[in-house]
Amino acid sequence: MDSTRKKRQQKNCFHCGDTFAGRAIEMDDRQFCCQGCATVYELLSENGMDAFYTLEDRPGVRVEALDRDRYAFLDLPEVAQRLLQFEEGKHARVTLRLPAIHCSSCIWLLENLHRINPAVISSGVHFTRKQASILFNKEQVTLRQVVELLVKLGYPPEINLSTFEQKDARPSRKWVIKIGVAGFCFGNIMLLSLPEYLGMGEGYESYAMFFGALNILLALPVFFYAATDYYRSAWASLRSGQVNIDVPITLGIFALFGRSLYEILSQTGAGYMDSLAGLLFFLLIGKWFQEKTYQSLAFDRNYESYFPVAARVVKDNREEQVPLKDLKPGMEIIVRNRELIPADSLLVSDRASIDFSFVTGESQPVQKNSGDLIYAGGRQSGTAIRLRIEKPVDQSYLTDLWNQQVFRKADANPTVALINKVSRYFTMVVLLIAALGGLYWILTEPSRWAQVVTAVLIVACPCALALAAPFSFGHTLRAMGRNALYLRNSETVETMAAVTDIVFDKTGTLTRNDRYELEFIGAGLTKFQEQLISSLVSQSSHPLSRVIDEYLDCDPEYEPIRYKEVAGAGLQGMFGDEWVVVGSEQFVTGDVLDRDGATRVFVKIGGKLLGYFLFEAGYRSSFQHVLEDLSKNYRLHLLSGDGDRERFKLSAWFDEEQLHFSQTPFDKLAYVEKLQRDGRVVMMLGDGLNDSGALQAANVGISIADNVYDFTPACDAIFDGREFGKLPGLLFLARGGMKTVRASMVLSFFYNVIGLSFALSGMLSPLVAAILMPVSSISVVVLATLSVNNRASKALGEPGMFKAIISKPDQNQQIL
Repeated sequence: MDSTRKKRQQKNCFHCGDTFAGRAIEMDDRQFCCQGCATVYELLSENGMDAFYTLEDRPGVRVEALDRDRYAFLDLPEVAQRLLQFEEGKHARVTLRLPAIHCSSCIWLLENLHRINPAVISSGVHFTRKQASILFNKEQVTLRQVVELLVKLGYPPEINLSTFEQKDARPSRKWVIKIGVAGFCFGNIMLLSLPEYLGMGEGYESYAMFFGALNILLALPVFFYAATDYYRSAWASLRSGQVNIDVPITLGIFALFGRSLYEILSQTGAGYMDSLAGLLFFLLIGKWFQEKTYQSLAFDRNYESYFPVAARVVKDNREEQVPLKDLKPGMEIIVRNRELIPADSLLVSDRASIDFSFVTGESQPVQKNSGDLIYAGGRQSGTAIRLRIEKPVDQSYLTDLWNQQVFRKADANPTVALINKVSRYFTMVVLLIAALGGLYWILTEPSRWAQVVTAVLIVACPCALALAAPFSFGHTLRAMGRNALYLRNSETVETMAAVTDIVFDKTGTLTRNDRYELEFIGAGLTKFQEQLISSLVSQSSHPLSRVIDEYLDCDPEYEPIRYKEVAGAGLQGMFGDEWVVVGSEQFVTGDVLDRDGATRVFVKIGGKLLGYFLFEAGYRSSFQHVLEDLSKNYRLHLLSGDGDRERFKLSAWFDEEQLHFSQTPFDKLAYVEKLQRDGRVVMMLGDGLNDSGALQAANVGISIADNVYDFTPACDAIFDGREFGKLPGLLFLARGGMKTVRASMVLSFFYNVIGLSFALSGMLSPLVAAILMPVSSISVVVLATLSVNNRASKALGEPGMFKAIISKPDQNQQIL
């Protein structure tokens, strides 16, 4: 083909901002890419809501055509009742997740639904969770009509089986409350201890007991409330025969409180209540920092997250909506274009084109004929089909994957936390030092042995050590989040640092599902033939038609006299006295040859077959340098559900014995488990249900998604595919996070050595403790912050620490 063709003029849709090259729909001197966008604009204009377009540069989202029966299941009383949060009299409230929310214009529009439909009483948006809570008058509008209004505006809600089982994912407020209690007490105890710090002896003695009593009262909520989680953790650890980091912390807390209580009541000293409150304050901040996660992302999903709530069942030649749990073998159901097949079924219709890419990984649709068995999880591509249920939903092929043992494992990190390893020896060493110190003072000055033993336990409380991992891993987690890798928790960073092998899926991971590499096979097309083909395919909204239209890149200059589109098969149109036919091999030629499974669109003009367009999934632009960089430090493996058409191309980065094609979900799971039995630490990257078992079994499972809020399999992390090129830098950052933890531990031990020298010599005063313990904690926090920011700058080109403070917040920060 002539590569010097003039580029067609690109246009921008006024509503969604997308660039398009086809015919525009014009309204009020504005251009729209599709009828859906034009309809939303018209709806907003009619209701005086043009301000929507002034809030953001590209406020809207592309609107798909509304299937009039798609949400008919919401008319079922049992479905509506389970979705509604509140129902009293004529009022009802529903909260729906709307993944398309992306900017302030979205919030403004969704919070003004009452201006479009007065039956909507009020609506509110939680931006970070991408949720809208809507209160409506159910006597004037139904739940189905509310949902259809959202769809018309371009915000289709996520409604599936798992919607009914969702729990509130908000992090517990207990950490915030406990931090507040500890911080309040810490500040006031320090204020009351100020005379002691300044050595105000004369005139202060008469108030010392009073101030001491106030310090005890302020320390009680810290000791009996704020510290309770450490007591429970330490007790559980000891009962299981282990020693975690909370054991020495608990010893230090009891030593601080006990000795302080004794000194104040016996008037032999001022006590260390300020150090106790400060210790808990910093520790709780570390806990909160560690627990905080991305609320709007779902890391745990099973098959229910992908299944619709109901299906269309044919009864007496009529369609009825039936909840999925009520589907039984023998029932006939109707599945329309792009809808998911909910249970293993036999095809009743003559033909079907099933997309199994999300289940098997095979990127090409599979042609099925009447009587063929079709497994659950596939999607129909083309016209509606009839199916006869063979197995209940919970016994289908797809659910077999979730019955594997890997999905019943406890949610535990396969590696033992580094800090807990160190704490075992740390506790034993501290107790040994305390015993030896006490023995020495018993022999030399018996009256001081108890003071020395408690001083050792106080100063050796591993506050800084406990903060090392939460802040180092926490900052690493946030740096990764700013670069579109969203980790389930900070412990995943530790496992990433230990990875030895990386396993890739191909379809949707190395390739993009919305991008094709296209080539025309056959006699060269003339300019006139290209214009005829472009004029025909521009009439269709089918994704392959759009790809061909963009590939030909010429303005369609002709209108077909006659036009017909057969869903899932092809197009035909008459131009002058010649028919132009574009579509599948069977549609164009009447024959189906045994080919390699690649997607081909055939072309016939004037009764003559000219050739076909060959479609191959387009690789991500950065995949070559990613594989080259990773191959220097890791063993790379490929597990693909596709055939081996691209074995030669991929062999440049994968060894022959590590290239595997035509892999089923069970094959992928078994391969990952075999690597682990060989002592390898495995990271798996995949995108579909076919990868779920392997993602769950891997030490680190990363789900690739071009929309991180869209459906993703169960995983340890979600990675925005548009940032795929940053993967080597992110792994470098994970390894750096472990180095930061070790450096923080060294700093913590340094402070402990200084503190122990004061304690063993019997010179640990409240002032020394009040200075040393907070300084050690703050030093570790500063070291972790600076180190991680510098590594992120080196690996990912992020701004330094101080620039990062004033930079744009990441998308997970709540802006409302």
